[in-house]
Amino acid sequence: MERLSSYCLTEPDSGSDAQAMKSFAQDNGDHFVLNGSKAFISGSGVEGNIYLVMCKTGEKEVSCLILEDGMKGLTFGANEHKMGWNSQPTRIVNFDDVKVPKANILGKQGQGFKIALSGLDGGRLNIASCSLGGAAKCLDLATDYVKQRKQFGQPLASNQHIQFQLAKMGSDLEASRLMVRHAAGLLNDKEANATMYCAMAKKFATDKCFNIVNDSLQLHGGYGYLQDYPIERFLRDLRVNQILEGTNEIMMHIIQRFLLKDD
Repeated sequence: MERLSSYCLTEPDSGSDAQAMKSFAQDNGDHFVLNGSKAFISGSGVEGNIYLVMCKTGEKEVSCLILEDGMKGLTFGANEHKMGWNSQPTRIVNFDDVKVPKANILGKQGQGFKIALSGLDGGRLNIASCSLGGAAKCLDLATDYVKQRKQFGQPLASNQHIQFQLAKMGSDLEASRLMVRHAAGLLNDKEANATMYCAMAKKFATDKCFNIVNDSLQLHGGYGYLQDYPIERFLRDLRVNQILEGTNEIMMHIIQRFLLKDD
């Protein structure tokens, strides 16, 4: 952990359609000359960082190049002002005739898209796990709050509707946790269908956990909307998980592709 790295796939004009990337590395003998840009890059602009850049090295060939902070022509846009995730920088990364030695190819030339995809399954489980943690904390906060908060002379927790709502939130959290752990086991064992289960877990967990946080905020009433309470920050931070590492709409596409493929 002495150095951090950023995964650079998304571009200003290519998100889910990663094959439409425009960043291109021209072969110049013992090195490449890289031009283009990447968008929404987490951790970018940090001193000493490393950048794993997916770029075209041919008309239909994608390779992964390793760039290091300080390379001439490697520059960064301003830190993005985001709804959440404000503890980490997110910037555009620009490449202007960056000279990249051939030794900086990760894997082999032409394996970039395969390398990019290989990191997405684990990334989706990481994002889903972030949602699990946030939802679990918010459920605890909401449970404590409704026990203490009184309305009409009774704790909110004495209301059966609220009791059933907490039961649903707890059940959705546990179902999400089990799906993520099941997918992680399949990925660890390199099962052929692991990608489908990672997509299922990512979509299910990020959707359900965002709902848990949103319901937790609602149970706090007006206090949940105040920055004096932590719920609103969890809500802002978890919302992006339905977009990161492939939108949940793309997760549906991956799932149906596995389910409908010919044996």
